[in-house]
Amino acid sequence: MKRILLTIEYDGTEFSGWQKQPNQRTVQGEIEEAIFRSIGERVEVFGSGRTDAGVHAFNQSAHFDLKAPVPISKIADVLNNALPCDIAIKRAEEVDGEFHARFSIKKKQYLYKIYNGIKKDVFLANRAAWIKKQLNIDKMREVADMLVGTHDFHGYCSANTSVENFVRTIFDLTVEKIEDFVYVSVTGNGFLYNMVRIIVGTLVDFSMGKLTKEDVLIALREGQRSHSGQTMPACGLYLNETFYN
Repeated sequence: MKRILLTIEYDGTEFSGWQKQPNQRTVQGEIEEAIFRSIGERVEVFGSGRTDAGVHAFNQSAHFDLKAPVPISKIADVLNNALPCDIAIKRAEEVDGEFHARFSIKKKQYLYKIYNGIKKDVFLANRAAWIKKQLNIDKMREVADMLVGTHDFHGYCSANTSVENFVRTIFDLTVEKIEDFVYVSVTGNGFLYNMVRIIVGTLVDFSMGKLTKEDVLIALREGQRSHSGQTMPACGLYLNETFYN
């Protein structure tokens, strides 16, 4: 028995998220079916975490246990031949049997893309959020600095987040503008439901004058969701990297 770690890239537009669901097209479901069709073995694939419907990944991590004597060097090519065009296995490697894609993770990095151009671009419709009004990058960075660190992020997640502990650590939160695009990069030890999309929405709404610094602090101190920003569209969110060391 070998434990295989996959590094996966996918366009989440046509998926109902990562996690398997009855009668829904999911990334986990497609990969498990590809393993069965190409290798002939039923396995369960464990991801580093769930991505929602419409969310993309440059480097999602997932593992599974395999009995079949398939050379590790061939697994990526074998699976890519069986997978649809919107999923790619970038790398397959053998890991220790105690490794777990979800529980062994140390931190994750998400990237959020905003198209900040005046003209509509249909080819970006499912891959970036479109905001026509020019964003104030300095103001976005000002709020980003306030959110870095260890905080109770109850006010920065969806109301139906089903966890008991809302404390998370944001190691890095950067905002860059390159031509007509704004890129927000968030690195943390874990994220609550819709947390990244709401953090980006807070930066955007503060930039537009819809929120004050006091709003940002109230959302942090008191967990009041009404004082943080909008939930940005899923299409702009990418799981950029997972870190195990």
